[in-house]
Amino acid sequence: MNKQQSLITKDGVSYLLPFILVTFCFALWGFANDITNPMVKAFSKIFRMSVTDGTLVQVAFYGGYFCMAFPAAIFIRKHSYKAGVMMGLGLYAAGALLFFPAKAVGIYGCFLVAYFIMTCGLSFLETSCNPYILTMGPEETATRRLNMAQCFNPCGSIIGMFVAMNFIQAKLNPMSSDERALLNDTEFEALKNADLSVLISPYLIIGLIIVAMLIIIRLVKMPRIGDANHDVHVLVTLKRIFSLRYYTEGVIAQFFYVGAQIMCWTFIIQYGTRVFMAEGMDEQSAEVLSQQFNIYAMMFFICSRFIATFLMKYVKPAMLLAVFGILAMVFTSGVIFFQDRLGLYCLVCVSGCMSLMFPTIYGIALDGLGDDAKFGAAGLIMAILGGSILPPLQAMIIDQGTVFNGFPATNASFVLPLFCFLVVTIYGYRTHVIKGM
Repeated sequence: MNKQQSLITKDGVSYLLPFILVTFCFALWGFANDITNPMVKAFSKIFRMSVTDGTLVQVAFYGGYFCMAFPAAIFIRKHSYKAGVMMGLGLYAAGALLFFPAKAVGIYGCFLVAYFIMTCGLSFLETSCNPYILTMGPEETATRRLNMAQCFNPCGSIIGMFVAMNFIQAKLNPMSSDERALLNDTEFEALKNADLSVLISPYLIIGLIIVAMLIIIRLVKMPRIGDANHDVHVLVTLKRIFSLRYYTEGVIAQFFYVGAQIMCWTFIIQYGTRVFMAEGMDEQSAEVLSQQFNIYAMMFFICSRFIATFLMKYVKPAMLLAVFGILAMVFTSGVIFFQDRLGLYCLVCVSGCMSLMFPTIYGIALDGLGDDAKFGAAGLIMAILGGSILPPLQAMIIDQGTVFNGFPATNASFVLPLFCFLVVTIYGYRTHVIKGM
């Protein structure tokens, strides 16, 4: 009991209620991330686009993270972590509710705008919540505390995947991509409107839930930890934190990790669909079953994160990061070279290896930054841009169909996540050797 209290008690003050409320926000943005990943395939079918065009969803989604991270940091520095959380929830709700007018217009670009606004809110949330959690207890348990809070992020992700599978993918018209391509303009518009009505419903519901959460956070008294300094000296602060090699390398490692995560969780649908259709399934059944495997991957991710949080009591975080990175590379090699369900099983195992990477890189990079952590957090959130840049590159490979005289392009495309995990492994090992973390 005392060990548990030491995680969320500082100077005799318990931060249990604030910790719970902020941790719930982790689940909320996990929902947004993982209801969105399958939408690459869904929008591609609904608007009769290529996989590459469909990944514009990810470009808009993670582009919002990139664009709003430093404005969020400046806002938080001038006001407070609580104000940052509330602003994030407000933008999140606005973006989700904009799906209704986007459907009325019926243009793909309108949905991209809604995604961008929604993720501007997520950028505020992550820039606020991650360092806020780090302050809610002793500094020596900060990385463990963040890993504990991040355990609930994939809980929201699983709900997002479940909703995507059962309330979007399974309810879309079962007509295949090839059949949709043969429709005339009138038939296509009717089918598109029907499918978009299915797609937007979960977003409207989550928008209302976010509004309720915003009201709760507004009414609850939240601690003002780390909010004493409201001076904004952006260039001086950035020069100071980027002079720290372990921080700069952490931003780079985070860029490649997020890219790998989004690639593995987005294109498991394409990977599984190829495998299951080769076994004789129709396209929609293969997509739904692939999403089930995505949920299995996320469940493994959650279990592994709790295990990793426990192991950090005995193994240095950076060393554990390097070990998990090596395991991720081994399983990703299996994803590339196996062309049947064994490759899909390896892809599920990759999720288990990714479990500790984001919060551990985050905690290591912000170690000892003090009040500079607000801007340090912004740099690490901007690194989420990796989720916007790298998936379209993988999609371009997938769109080739086959490479190297018949080798499945979907399999070959996972050489990109393999390289990303190599970067993460090197960062973990170097940090362990240099800083002893």
